[in-house]
Amino acid sequence: MKKLFAVIRTRGYAWDANKPMRSQRLWDEHAAFMDDLAARGIVVLGGPLDGTINVLLIFDAPDEDEVRRILDLDPWTPTRILETKGIGPWSILLEAPAAVSK
Repeated sequence: MKKLFAVIRTRGYAWDANKPMRSQRLWDEHAAFMDDLAARGIVVLGGPLDGTINVLLIFDAPDEDEVRRILDLDPWTPTRILETKGIGPWSILLEAPAAVSK
């Protein structure tokens, strides 16, 4: 059974509510950072939770400390554009086959 980490991040005090996500300060740097994590398989899934101010990220990391260390490198962390609300281990019990036909 594979263990991953579910991370909830939320808009911090530096989030500009008058601007969409892609117009926030340091968007290009944040997006490049997140794209790199996804390309390396560190972030398996991620994106905003529609209708909320939260983001869900699924990390493949050895432990919570490593997740926090990685998130500290996100340009949106020290600037408080995004803040980490919670990190928890996630045990995968169900997984659809890669090629499920509908």
